[in-house]
Amino acid sequence: MEFRPRNYIAERQSHALPRLRAQNHPLSAPSSPLLSQVDVLDHGNNDFFDPLRRSDNNATVSKDDFQDHENTSSETSTQLPTKEWMSFKRFLMQRFPVSKMVSISSISNVIMKGAKAYDKSSTNMHLEELEDPEKYAEEGVKVITRQEYVSRLHELKDEINRSWRANDRVTSLKLSIKVARLLMDTSILQFYPTLFVLAMDIMDMLGDMVWERIMWKAEFAEDGTRLCSLPDNFQASDICSDAKETCNNWFCKIGSIRELLPRIYLELALLPCWRFLVDKPEDCVQRLVMMTRGLADPLASAYCRLYMTHCAQKLPSCDIGYLVKCVNDIKILVMRIISAKETTQGNITNNRRLLVTLMEPTIEYIMKCIFKDASQRQVGNVLVELGLGMNQVELFGSFCCLSIVLHHLLKELPAEVVTASAVEILHTIECSNDYSFDQCLNYRLLGFRLSERKSQRDIVHAVVDKVTQVMSERNSLDEYLKVVDAYVDIVLQNQMDNHLNTILGGISKRAYNKVVTEDELASLQSILVKILTHFKVLEDVFTLNHFLEILDIMYGSSRSIVNMHILNMATRNGSISDPTSIQLLFEISQNLHDDGDFLNMKDDDNQPARLISRFVHMVDYGTEMERHLSFLVECRGAFSSLNELKETLVHSSNCLVIKALKDAKKHLSFVKSCIAFSEVTLPSISAGVKQLYLYLETAEVALLCGLVSHSDGLIDSAINCLLSLDLMDGSRTSIDVEGILSAIQKLCSHLVMVPGNSEQGVTYFPNNILSLVNSRSWMTPRMRTRVFCTILTLTATLSQNKLPYHADHGEIPGNDLLFFGDSSYLRELVSFAEYVLQNLVDTIQQEPSQAARGSMALEACNCIASSFMLSNEISQVCSKLIETARLCLSASDKYLQSTITFLDINLPTPMVSPSITV
Repeated sequence: MEFRPRNYIAERQSHALPRLRAQNHPLSAPSSPLLSQVDVLDHGNNDFFDPLRRSDNNATVSKDDFQDHENTSSETSTQLPTKEWMSFKRFLMQRFPVSKMVSISSISNVIMKGAKAYDKSSTNMHLEELEDPEKYAEEGVKVITRQEYVSRLHELKDEINRSWRANDRVTSLKLSIKVARLLMDTSILQFYPTLFVLAMDIMDMLGDMVWERIMWKAEFAEDGTRLCSLPDNFQASDICSDAKETCNNWFCKIGSIRELLPRIYLELALLPCWRFLVDKPEDCVQRLVMMTRGLADPLASAYCRLYMTHCAQKLPSCDIGYLVKCVNDIKILVMRIISAKETTQGNITNNRRLLVTLMEPTIEYIMKCIFKDASQRQVGNVLVELGLGMNQVELFGSFCCLSIVLHHLLKELPAEVVTASAVEILHTIECSNDYSFDQCLNYRLLGFRLSERKSQRDIVHAVVDKVTQVMSERNSLDEYLKVVDAYVDIVLQNQMDNHLNTILGGISKRAYNKVVTEDELASLQSILVKILTHFKVLEDVFTLNHFLEILDIMYGSSRSIVNMHILNMATRNGSISDPTSIQLLFEISQNLHDDGDFLNMKDDDNQPARLISRFVHMVDYGTEMERHLSFLVECRGAFSSLNELKETLVHSSNCLVIKALKDAKKHLSFVKSCIAFSEVTLPSISAGVKQLYLYLETAEVALLCGLVSHSDGLIDSAINCLLSLDLMDGSRTSIDVEGILSAIQKLCSHLVMVPGNSEQGVTYFPNNILSLVNSRSWMTPRMRTRVFCTILTLTATLSQNKLPYHADHGEIPGNDLLFFGDSSYLRELVSFAEYVLQNLVDTIQQEPSQAARGSMALEACNCIASSFMLSNEISQVCSKLIETARLCLSASDKYLQSTITFLDINLPTPMVSPSITV
């Protein structure tokens, strides 16, 4: 065997592509007129066409496409109220969870059918879960579990549906009336919203069934013959007398219900059916609004108006006047509740705050419906009707409003109205100070609404001045934080530095010597994150008065989130060289590291670890390299649990070595200290493949410094690292395998520069790699083949009189200089290559996959032909490999054909082309 001599410089020049300066940028517009899409698709023009630069002047949209889009939008808009209602019902049940036990009054006897009741003796253990333990300890009161109550309502719904399908509509109506009567029972306040949602599902189902029946009678005869097809906007005159009679019969039955509340609910469920009788069904809504004023219970009355709002949305058109009346009526009910004397007996006064809280969702939903599609003129009229102004010009300011109504009004008002009347709204908030709603939350909401769009500078300053003055008189940290959080963005955007200092000072004053609660931490987090987001330079944030003091009083996940924002801001661009900033960021990183929540994160999701690693990577002490190395040592001790950081530490240490090499004044002892730091840190890295790459990187750096013994030791450690990979679990992914293979190839390329050792032999390291490959069970035949080819290429390279590259250090000779003309050196390489070659051929035959075996044979054949002179011995090996490839691959395989052509040119005896069988 004889190695093929190579002239790497000549080969590189011969394979280099000719380079010519381009006349135009490849993405510039072509000189010819812009191509049309037809030209591009047909490839009728060879000029360059860049679709990103195509003009849209000739773009057309078909009418059909536009109509489809229009229809889709229309369907979406009709479905929107239904989706909003479904979402609101879910919110209602989640907001007011109930206890496990529910009381049963005489009104709710329908629930007792099929449900297990608990007498007084069996409920003693559950009395603490009830709203009023004394009341439910009385004789005759029954309780059942919440789940049983809900299950019974579902059974009633199924029973109503079954009766309807069996044409027993009288039973369906009677059961529906009984369900509606349940809404008269408000004895358990907390359970009422859940009861309302479940009962409304039954009411809606009944209303849909009645609508479908009347619609069927209007469009079909008794024998099923279609009489007509009603349009969506049909009139009462389009309805036949039979359908009208059926519809009128339903309303007569509902009108005979004795109790007012069930009668209203049943008519509301059938409200759309008035369209079959009258052309203006919305007039019925005004009548129902007046009827609800006869309901004595405030909670039942408010939720009845809520259902009325929902049902009225189903009508083709309905003025929002009834909604304003509903809000005014609920406002009167709430004012009566909050003005009741403490000594008054009864359910209302004993649970006033809870009662107002339960009524709040009704105000919220109705207010949302009022302003959903209201014009600017309608908004003015609504505000006047709500008692907030004499006319559309004089709004807010001189009128007070119930706090809870003002809150949801302010939430739904158009942004332009809020910004134009911000000062007047602020005065209204100041005048509206009742316990129906926390006044601070109204101040807070005004701030968020003002942030939605840019306001006039004088208005903003007037509002912020007033809010700051009002909040300065309050000592509660929670209230202060909630309000100022809403105005921080406004203060920052308008560069109101004095107010920012006032806010931070107010926070520091109220948080002094105080344990911050979870709610207060959330507000602090929001405020500090907004400040960090606004500023571009971290040093400007650190110089703010009280910022670091406030940061120190935070703890837990909120502190960690703020710390992550600080690190993200610090590592956004450039390097970090200021010693004070480095120390501060180091302490912040330590605090983030000590928070144990992120230690259990997976590496891919561990953002804190990535931020800390990036901070360490970006630290730069300039010429003070010893201080930088001390910083790395300190980081290794402080962040010992961060595997990713250890990789960064090794990279940074290696970069310090390169930096020291460029500085001629640096002594070799510093370089050795850096290499020693890397050598100590590397064994603690748990990721095997990454550890292997870092060993190789450090070995290259050591060789660059002329530290051959250190480089040899690191290469040994890299090979030992490969050996330890077998100790891991056997389930390896393809990424791991490819990473290991790439590392071995990198190691072999590095060995080209490493001087051989006459005592250990020039093939000491390649022999170790070969032993590793043959002894590892996780090495597949495919992987072994590629490693053997790499080793063959390495030995062929080492045999050359001039190596392709050398270590960039003048005192380190390459093997081409150390062993030039040494026959024993070449014999050792040839002997080793023969052994590798035999292993290569044997490994290929072990591959079970036929296609893979053929590809491996061709890869090995090309490697051998490139590494050795094609003598008879090599020709026999190549012929055997080609024969293997022929048996495994198609005769027309391009890789096979190109390999045969290459061998025909170089072999003494040309290869015979494979015959093609048909």
